Amino acid sequence: MRIGFIGAGQMARALASGFVRQDRVSASNVTSSDCSEAALATFQELLPDTRVTTNNREVVASSDIVFLAVKPQHLPPVFEALPTSNSPPLFVSIIAGVPLTTLSSALGTDRVIRVMPNTPCLIGQGASAFCRGSQVTDEDAQTVNDLLSAVGTCRELSEPLLDVVTGLSGSGPAFVFLFIEALSDGGVKMGLPRDVAQQLAAQTVHGAAQMVLKSGDHPAVLKDRVASPAGTTIAGIHALEQNGIRAAAIAAVEAATRRSQELGRQ
Repeated sequence: MRIGFIGAGQMARALASGFVRQDRVSASNVTSSDCSEAALATFQELLPDTRVTTNNREVVASSDIVFLAVKPQHLPPVFEALPTSNSPPLFVSIIAGVPLTTLSSALGTDRVIRVMPNTPCLIGQGASAFCRGSQVTDEDAQTVNDLLSAVGTCRELSEPLLDVVTGLSGSGPAFVFLFIEALSDGGVKMGLPRDVAQQLAAQTVHGAAQMVLKSGDHPAVLKDRVASPAGTTIAGIHALEQNGIRAAAIAAVEAATRRSQELGRQ
């Protein structure tokens, strides 16, 4: 399998290195293009055996699967520079907000998959979802699922739900970083050194997340196991509820989802 990336930025590098690390593809079968020589140099420094170019046509011509990994505003010139073909590669877009209809129309094929990954793909802990165009086969979908599973977890969903995925897992790491920072600030306020507070806060979030994933129990059940009667935890939960943590988290996902929908319409 030969994989190409149009765009050699952070997410492209994360995906490519994950695919190679998990033996989904050999580095010598990866090609990337970008208008930035610096981005290409960083890509090749990470994966020395890959090929890099400033010509998008070379990527399309030499790949079975092409990942579109550019900013939305850079798509029009990318579309214009791509060749038309009777047997185009499978295109996989990781561009937030751009719907399948737009991609298919510009690329001249419905053999397109739209993916919403997130930044923890950088460390192999991503949460991704995808939807498929009308010409995408079950084999194509399974191939992309296998690739994305190499850098985390992956689910296939209907396209309208991809905006929700953008609001939840796409934007979610930033929300979690904010929560870790806030927990750390609380520790510092009550006397912990900053480095200790940050490490404990981050490990606490990581450990709690692993318990949800590995136990299969509802988060409310796990919460209740920690909150003993008249104890410290229930006092803290009461303070969180008084300050609207639940409503704030729901509102954040809703706002990010609606923004993704707006970007798609634009």
